[in-house]
Amino acid sequence: MTFVDHLEALRWHVVRSLLAILVFAIFAFVKIEWIFQHIILAPTHSSFPSYRVLCWLGQKIHVASLCMKDVEISFQSNELSTQFMMSFSSAFVFGFIAASPYVFWEVWRFIKPALSPYELKQSRGVIFWVSALFFFGVAFGYYILAPYTVNFFASYQLSPQFHNIFKIDDYLDNIISLTIGTGLVFQLPVMVYFFSKVGILTPGFMRNVRKYAVLIILVVAAVITPPDMFSMIIVAIPLVLLYEISIRISGIVEKDRKKKEIEFFNS
Repeated sequence: MTFVDHLEALRWHVVRSLLAILVFAIFAFVKIEWIFQHIILAPTHSSFPSYRVLCWLGQKIHVASLCMKDVEISFQSNELSTQFMMSFSSAFVFGFIAASPYVFWEVWRFIKPALSPYELKQSRGVIFWVSALFFFGVAFGYYILAPYTVNFFASYQLSPQFHNIFKIDDYLDNIISLTIGTGLVFQLPVMVYFFSKVGILTPGFMRNVRKYAVLIILVVAAVITPPDMFSMIIVAIPLVLLYEISIRISGIVEKDRKKKEIEFFNS
């Protein structure tokens, strides 16, 4: 295929992906008020599942800081079209999350012809793992990072004279960034797999920079959690485990690549 043919093929993959997102976005738009009340604004309510589970865990292990106080938070909409435009952006995000397995499948269909039979065999089940990691990352961002972030910034005050009244679109942008961003971050094992296949990443390099990676993870966890060690560890553990899994994946890929090189030179 020529370069133009590849662009044409890519265009139709993109069009089909956008249509799938649009279908789910329409369903979300119809229920947008329910979505805002029960999903988007849920981390601002004390009945949010994460608060209850963490409080129960804190009572069991006698760590009182895990029982967060009720979030007293007020919002304002200071532009005429803010709420209307938020309906569209929120519906699109929900459409993307719901249609993500199909979007990943379309991306895979575009990449697939460039792979050898052996690489196709090694990549079996890739759509399942990419989708599972994305959904797990979105859930982690929504149920762990979002409530911690909302609770921290809503209760942070430099003076009793200051009142936190947040712009609703700023709140929405933060929720979207935390959920979608974490979903993409959880693609780390997949990215490591492909970078290791082409020799850009090696397990040795990842082990050498492990302490820096762990330090960055701990700093991020410390910023978004209450000021105690246990809360920070709860957030940091899944990210550290993800990094360790990626090192293991890189090691498997490097071992397999070296084996193929030996077979090539012996043939």
